[in-house]
Amino acid sequence: MQITQSCAKCLYDKQKRNVQDEQYLQEIRAIIDGCDDHASAPYLVYLFNQVYEKHFGKLVSYKEIKKKYNDLVLSMEDVLKVRIEQASDPLITAFAFARVGNFIDFGAMDHVDEEMFVSLFEKEQLSQSDQKVMKSFLNQCERAKTFLLITDNCGEIVVDKLFLEQLHQRFPNLEINILVRGKEVLNDATQDDAEYVGISQYGKICTNGYPIAGTIYDMLPEETKEIFEKSDVILAKGQGNYESLSKQGRHIFYSFLCKCDLFTERFQVPKYSGIFVEEKN
Repeated sequence: MQITQSCAKCLYDKQKRNVQDEQYLQEIRAIIDGCDDHASAPYLVYLFNQVYEKHFGKLVSYKEIKKKYNDLVLSMEDVLKVRIEQASDPLITAFAFARVGNFIDFGAMDHVDEEMFVSLFEKEQLSQSDQKVMKSFLNQCERAKTFLLITDNCGEIVVDKLFLEQLHQRFPNLEINILVRGKEVLNDATQDDAEYVGISQYGKICTNGYPIAGTIYDMLPEETKEIFEKSDVILAKGQGNYESLSKQGRHIFYSFLCKCDLFTERFQVPKYSGIFVEEKN
């Protein structure tokens, strides 16, 4: 998805709030001014982070925050699992819960309201348009041999695990692969997080190779590209994956919560609304 002027301004303003150093901000402006038509917000932030480390050393670690939210959702897992299993359609309910998990996003928000997060599990359900996309998704999974889940955040991957459990039960012959971030970036899920929460029991873990809060296809390791290309069905979670993969002629399903003005305006929905879309090649 091509970056817009409003998105670029938001990215710059966030840097300016966090760092009051004119030389640093000049370099950030130069990156924004010099970006091409295909640059996405996750890629620009990756470049910003390189400049930050050049000036100030290592970025602030989110490891403790990630553990906190992985543990929070793990503590909810048994209750959520019971609700999923008692639902009229456990797979659809697990999908809806996994989308709620996308709320835990320190890239889009400075603070995560835990009470609001928990309350969203009581409200989340598929809209009429979601149900149409879900019908297409399930039909394609029925025919598919391989499935790729592109994950987003810590905590969220716990409910992604519950979703994959139901997906495996519905389609036991479906080969599942799980894509995570290659290195630490914000509160995004890495291989360590995947193993910590146990999602790795449902599929092979692969990475994007970099500390990028998105999926830049041209930068993927060759092994991950091969998995990507052979996947019959791809589900990408989160705004960052949508920003970095959409509008590139690929057939991908996207699931996320709208957490910033760009997305609420694009999809014409209130903030924190769930989105489920299918983009065809």
